[in-house]
Amino acid sequence: MSLLKSYLSFARGEAPLSPWGITYPFGLVARAVVTLRNFAYDHGFVPPVEPSLPVISVGNITLGGTNKTPFVEMLCRMLLEAGIPVGIVSRGYGGTTEDPVVLSSNTLHGSDGFCADDIAALRGLVGDEPLLLASRLRGVPVAVSKDRLRDIEALSDRNVKLIVADDAFQHRRMARDVDIALVDACCPFGNGWVAPAGILREPPAELSRASLVVITKSDQVPEEKLRTLADEIRRLVPEEKVFYSRLSVPTWRRWNGCWSGERCAAPRTVLAFSAIGSPESFRRSLEQQGIAILREHRFKDHHRYGREDMEMLEEAFAGSGAEAMTCTEKDIYNLPTDWKPSRDILVPLISTELDDEPRFRKALAEALRPRIVVASNGYGEDSMGALLARKLRERFPAAAVSSFPIVGKGEHYLKEGIPVDSVPEDSPSGGVIKYRLSDLWRDLRSGLLRSIARQMGAWKRLRGAIRTPVCVGDVYLLLHALWGQGQLPVLVATAKTVYLSGHWRLERFIIKHRSRIAWTRDRDTAEELLRSGAAARFDGNPIMDLTCDNTIEKVSWGKKGGFRILLLPGSRRRAYEDVRLLLDAVELLSERMACSYLMVIAPTLDMEELLASCRGWTSFEEDGRMGIRKGKTSISFFFGPLPAVTEGAHLLIGLGGTANQVCAGMGVPVVSIEEKGKFVQKKLLGESELLVPATARDLACGAERILTHNELRLRMAREGRDRLGGPGALDMVVEHTASAMGWGLRCEVYSMLSEQWGRE
Repeated sequence: MSLLKSYLSFARGEAPLSPWGITYPFGLVARAVVTLRNFAYDHGFVPPVEPSLPVISVGNITLGGTNKTPFVEMLCRMLLEAGIPVGIVSRGYGGTTEDPVVLSSNTLHGSDGFCADDIAALRGLVGDEPLLLASRLRGVPVAVSKDRLRDIEALSDRNVKLIVADDAFQHRRMARDVDIALVDACCPFGNGWVAPAGILREPPAELSRASLVVITKSDQVPEEKLRTLADEIRRLVPEEKVFYSRLSVPTWRRWNGCWSGERCAAPRTVLAFSAIGSPESFRRSLEQQGIAILREHRFKDHHRYGREDMEMLEEAFAGSGAEAMTCTEKDIYNLPTDWKPSRDILVPLISTELDDEPRFRKALAEALRPRIVVASNGYGEDSMGALLARKLRERFPAAAVSSFPIVGKGEHYLKEGIPVDSVPEDSPSGGVIKYRLSDLWRDLRSGLLRSIARQMGAWKRLRGAIRTPVCVGDVYLLLHALWGQGQLPVLVATAKTVYLSGHWRLERFIIKHRSRIAWTRDRDTAEELLRSGAAARFDGNPIMDLTCDNTIEKVSWGKKGGFRILLLPGSRRRAYEDVRLLLDAVELLSERMACSYLMVIAPTLDMEELLASCRGWTSFEEDGRMGIRKGKTSISFFFGPLPAVTEGAHLLIGLGGTANQVCAGMGVPVVSIEEKGKFVQKKLLGESELLVPATARDLACGAERILTHNELRLRMAREGRDRLGGPGALDMVVEHTASAMGWGLRCEVYSMLSEQWGRE
């Protein structure tokens, strides 16, 4: 025991010069391991699993002694009073169970009447703290095993809407909605070293992961020491997230093999014994009530008392002159079953009280508010992401829905009123290069790597505060979000299809191991991913969801009886050059036939720069519509969503990507130019798209050929509809997140708490 006392004195910083200094090298190794482990979780090398039930974790960064158990009890009572059915999951220190064991007050023979014989087997199975919580909290199930994710599953069918995870700050494998970290005011960080060289489980800087920090036992230290500690913590977390709690002893009870009576008076003099993480705190709690401690015996935390221990204590009690023996409530669960005290043991039922409980409740409710982020990596992906974000906002009105476009400035999201969390970035290419190394080189010269670093910084600011990221795009985006958040994203895979050679083997591996589930744009691609072992679904083509947006009003345009031609210069910077090609083609085509022209302008384009590229054409504004004209040929501009003007169009002369596909899927034949990216797109669009050399004359001839051969135009329209398929994917993504991923329940819990506590 003296050896243990000398070690604890060193680890807690009470004896800086100690032979135990030989443990410093081991502390350095432990700190490195902890840092590497946290890095792995932060960046998705070891991804956490998000349970279907919302989780509040209560933990600390030291080895015991912060009064987690009474805090968990207080928190559960607070949630129960607000009408939230709550359950507890616990590792069950000292327990032997591998499979989940669910305890409740009924398990313990009605809680108040249980005796030592009743819980002997359970103590060895689940440990002492779960028994204490189950006995104190009527109607709250406590699940115990070595796998807390399985514990949550065991509670999922018990009408539980929220989980409190006891001692889970370091349990990174289980994702949580709120992380509450407790810091002991009496001994916050010990000697500042990670165990075994100190009492720290991880460095104090890791408190920055916490949603809320509570300084416990705030009434047991001088005011100056408390202020110094609070200032240190505020350097890691915002002031509004820091709270204070203290211990109180509202009730004493008698124990003589069973609980006797509801309550009793506090003794005046005692022999105290305990086997807890912070025996000094127990001593101070007694002294604050004016109780004289004539003798005190301390044992290792979670110590299981033997008969010889109790005989020694009774002998010491007989010679102490004390009025009673006392211990903590947790110690009761560690007493030997073959021993009965000669006199009643008086037990203080310790509780936790918050200094500013209304403010804590509001902060907790706000921390529980689901925060949903839709990420995308391209102009077309942004349009689908914005639609998905709007659907998520409509389905979860209580949630905070935002976006993370990694290309451009998020114009599609901003038009929908969706906040943008990423750093707005423009690049010469307008996206992540796949086809032209020259564009990649220009992007690198203009700061592509710096842009990626900024985006990672933006992800870091969101880390731990958002739900599973929803990615609309390709595997690059999936890895981007995974590295930034550490959580397995949901992927709406819009970039790859078996019609375009399918996903590479490495991509299939990443989707299998580093995404929760992937929605594909066609059934065959989903089957390809399923064969590789990935979780994949096909519920319609997400690109075609853009055509079913019921908020889009159809816009009539063009002369009746004539051909109506859509013009699409694209959304990237090269559009300012490509628009000349379109205009020259229009001039040639207008010499051969009468047509109406409508140019769809992407929100990423700057109109002044675009008009400057239209040399020889005069701008006009008539009847609220802008456009340009040259001679008898006029082109109107349209700044809205593409599906609003595709109905009735006979042809698209398009230099875009996703927009070309949308038109083809809506039955509008496409004429585009021969280049590497378009050859790839041609594999998807098949005969619905005609590729011609990149000259104005060839574009005009191609358009004339389609317009003058009605059978060809109808065949191309059918091919486009068949190739692109129908919509429906985005609605299924929303439904899946609501049910299988528990976002609907999270919003329900948040709404209940914000309504209850918002009135205070």
